[in-house]
Amino acid sequence: MTPPLTFLYTPADRPDRVRKALESTADVVLVDLEDAVAPAHKDEARANAVRLLASGTRPVQVRVNHPSTPWHEADLAALAGLPLTVGARIPKTESPQEILVLAAALPGRALHPLIESALGVERALEIATASPAIASISLGEADLRSDLQVDDEAALAWPRSRVIVAARAARLPPPAMSVYPNVRDLEGLAASCRAGRALGFRGRTAIHPVQLETIRSAFLPTPREVLRAKEVLDRVAGATAAGVGAIALADGTFLDVAMVEQARAVLTLADPAP
Repeated sequence: MTPPLTFLYTPADRPDRVRKALESTADVVLVDLEDAVAPAHKDEARANAVRLLASGTRPVQVRVNHPSTPWHEADLAALAGLPLTVGARIPKTESPQEILVLAAALPGRALHPLIESALGVERALEIATASPAIASISLGEADLRSDLQVDDEAALAWPRSRVIVAARAARLPPPAMSVYPNVRDLEGLAASCRAGRALGFRGRTAIHPVQLETIRSAFLPTPREVLRAKEVLDRVAGATAAGVGAIALADGTFLDVAMVEQARAVLTLADPAP
């Protein structure tokens, strides 16, 4: 299956927006019970999520409230009644113990921890390997910026790389990038996505459907990358058939196992459209 590249947040207290998100082109819909929902609307949001997600017909994750809040237990109870295809997005994760508690409360359900603090970043690998229920990890950069008391992008370079490396070490998919808050700046979004892709991110969360196509385009391989990947695999196949050990591309680059695996990953992501 082609890995997901677009993840669309939608507030659960707005059922109209949830329906639109479920009908959108997003690969995964993120139904939010946490930051996007005011305290007075938490119960309504939870009820909406239960009603609208009961069919479990497309990839969805529900972001629950943190265990320190008064809404957490009710969120878990509601989520436990939904199909197991609905994953749990866990905010502000700082320890593997939090994951173990959630895995016990939500057996058989995929967990997607968000790392949003300096302590979470320091414990990224411990969190990523805390339970077999973990299906992905990613950064929540708005809260992380606040915790680190920084505004400059440069301050996030190490936390981003730390989470990417932790995900790989835990044999999880590459993390998706955090949201780009300016929904009108699609050029800035595209440039940011390209920079994140170069670091090792795959895909990105969005806060508006207008961002989805820009994100998808930025993370899909370019035609040049696809051609090179095909050349790599063709050369390997030809050399194997001929019994040749050393393999080089037309430009003189010698191939190794890592390059072959990367070529396969590129073709897996390639846009299937002609």
